[in-house]
Amino acid sequence: MPEPLIKLENVWKTYLLGKVELSALRGASMEINSGDFVTIMGPSGSGKSTLLNMIGLLDIPSQGKVFVKGKDITTLSEDQLSQLRGRTIGFIFQEFNLLPNLSALENVTLPMVFQGMPEKERKEKAEELLIKVGLKDRILHQPAELSGGERQRVAIARAFANSPEMVIADEPTGNLDSTTGKMIMEILTEFHQKEKKTMVVVTHDPNIAHYSEVIVNIKDGQIITNHQQAAEVLWQK
Repeated sequence: MPEPLIKLENVWKTYLLGKVELSALRGASMEINSGDFVTIMGPSGSGKSTLLNMIGLLDIPSQGKVFVKGKDITTLSEDQLSQLRGRTIGFIFQEFNLLPNLSALENVTLPMVFQGMPEKERKEKAEELLIKVGLKDRILHQPAELSGGERQRVAIARAFANSPEMVIADEPTGNLDSTTGKMIMEILTEFHQKEKKTMVVVTHDPNIAHYSEVIVNIKDGQIITNHQQAAEVLWQK
């Protein structure tokens, strides 16, 4: 059986606030296998963001271990961790996080610049991705000229720029109306199904969970349920 793509083993994350210790994660253990579509759910302050930071290799645990394909990330230098994250994981944020002075095309090419891809190749790849998310006529527009849904589609294209094995979406529909949010989830589902990409969506919206195959519930820093659901139960599809 292949190694899980990401594995958390009894992970604790403790912050010092003045003289008070606050544990945002308390013994969290979970596995994400290649090709999974996972939704992480929990109320505000439950530890969702800290769990996302662990899965996304943005932070390391205070205790416990995080493995990427069997490799313990706590043994890596900051540079090695950054390279592994850049190759393995794409990120989609609620606030889009696009650079305002760059076009849609330039925003999408940026992650490929950091990975050293030649200019011609990265431009072709960015155009291909923007067409795939339905923005063929918006390629040279800057973020201020795009709607919220269009900006999020640029962010999705950027997340897939380096052909990551996994994409993490943090509240990807949080700033969008329900119709636009549904369209965004359908785009992510298509990437999951057609490109066989591993998807992890962090949300408080139960409608989003219906798109996934695995639901992880977190409360007070602890994973309280981690179960499969039928892949056919796709919300209003």
